[in-house]
Amino acid sequence: MRKKIWKNIEWGILICTILLIGIGLVALFSATQNTEYEELKRQIMWLGISIPIVIIVIWIDYEWIAKISPIIYGIVLVLLVAVLFTESVNGATSWFNLGAFSIQPSEFAKIFTVIVFALVITKIQARGKDELSRPTRLLLALSVVAVPVLLIIKQPDYGTALAFLMATVFMLFVAGIKKRYIIGAILIVVIAAPLLYFFILPEHAKTRIDVFLNPDLDPRGAGYNVIQSKLAIGSGQFLGMGLLKGNQTQLGFLYPKTTDFIFSVIGEEMGFVMAAGIVIVYVVLITKAIYVAKTAKDDLGSYIAAGIAGIFLFHMVENIGMTIGLLPITGVPLPFVSYGGSSLLTNLILIALLLNISGRRQKAIFVE
Repeated sequence: MRKKIWKNIEWGILICTILLIGIGLVALFSATQNTEYEELKRQIMWLGISIPIVIIVIWIDYEWIAKISPIIYGIVLVLLVAVLFTESVNGATSWFNLGAFSIQPSEFAKIFTVIVFALVITKIQARGKDELSRPTRLLLALSVVAVPVLLIIKQPDYGTALAFLMATVFMLFVAGIKKRYIIGAILIVVIAAPLLYFFILPEHAKTRIDVFLNPDLDPRGAGYNVIQSKLAIGSGQFLGMGLLKGNQTQLGFLYPKTTDFIFSVIGEEMGFVMAAGIVIVYVVLITKAIYVAKTAKDDLGSYIAAGIAGIFLFHMVENIGMTIGLLPITGVPLPFVSYGGSSLLTNLILIALLLNISGRRQKAIFVE
């Protein structure tokens, strides 16, 4: 059985992950030289903590993980409620501060929300593939995602909440939901968007959207970060200004350069070649995740893999998009590259689940 797992594992996923982590550590080395490499050291420590966990997740059958996931999902919901009563950091109550470290429960919620949502879909479809398209069944399944999303919005953390929604879309599409629901959802978004903007979104969220549409509206305030980010990436040109030599990065104009704008550091100091290379690696990673979904041995594995692909796609597009001014700034990190212990551990567990599913696959569940 062990030999079969090793033979079937989609090794390209692991190679892409290692490449991204390596690039991220190099970027953090440059971005943290003025702070005695504090965040780089913590990232390496979190990487060391993550490796044995990844190995364990790969070897435990994902079906067993799915069986116990509702319990952990419930614990995560409790943590999402508890974190609302913590001290606000940068306007959000998203972290538990544990001395020198901080834990972000919304990151771990991604893992178990995807697994439990996949589990619920398979339970519903056990009565028939069309059962999921029944409104009551669909609403029951969506409640699994809605509860953590609403709690995360309460923090508020709109970027992370949107990652859940992207995963949901991917999973429902793979599950074969009827097109009328997809069309209906699109219409609801189109109608709800202006209502959300004028009546629901807080002022700081509206400001981010306004600045996204016109960064020069507040160049020294809300538009400052995106302007500096675009300057940094533009300054890098084709081959970059050189490691430790970026003006925006090293002179403190780029903030926060280790998390939200780590891609800007890479663009400035390593140039277009490395920035484009990162995009290519992400595309390969996401494509392979979708392939794992296609070739999984059962629906459960397929839905989990699809959800993970959706999460990675959203994070890549949103983070890179906001650094070059194509999307509003939401504080979404770049997986494996941005600094963040909770984010790194969560993303590596998601990779471990993909390797787990790929190692146990037998045949494609979709018709070519």
